[in-house]
Amino acid sequence: MKHVSRKEILDYVTYEDQRSEIREKIMKIKELRRINVGGILSFLFENIDTVRYQIQEMIRVERIVKEADIHHEIKTYNELLGKPGELGCTLFIEIDDPTERDEKLNQWLDLPKHLYIKLDDGTRIMATFDKRQIGDGRLSSVQYIKFNTEGKIPLAIGSDYPLFKMETFLTPKQKKALSDDL
Repeated sequence: MKHVSRKEILDYVTYEDQRSEIREKIMKIKELRRINVGGILSFLFENIDTVRYQIQEMIRVERIVKEADIHHEIKTYNELLGKPGELGCTLFIEIDDPTERDEKLNQWLDLPKHLYIKLDDGTRIMATFDKRQIGDGRLSSVQYIKFNTEGKIPLAIGSDYPLFKMETFLTPKQKKALSDDL
């Protein structure tokens, strides 16, 4: 998958002028890439457009102008994108009730090890994740994970975690969006 380069990043003033049009486009792109599993797990599959948008938003909010700082943001956010044949995504654990959320995040420390993509032939590709995200005794409600599908288009995404076994099949439009990124 292609990564964001410096020449694609606008200064924050120019970006601010174009922000509403860019945001509208990105929300449409994200809509096809957001897959919900069991009403709790929301997988947002990233691509160059979504990552570029996040970089631009960070530069805008932080008013970043130093080249070294801009390059740092690019490098950091490019980590969300997969290598060739991989799909990178942001996982949101969406539990509205704070008490229930705290309880589950404490119980579900091993959840990232149980997330998978299923291919057409039934093969499960388990998620890989950045171990730097795992805290002591509590899972973060936002995780960055990757699936090495070796360029194969996923059929479904799910969890085989004993406390949360769920699977969601991708729509044809979602499959097409993800296949464009492989």
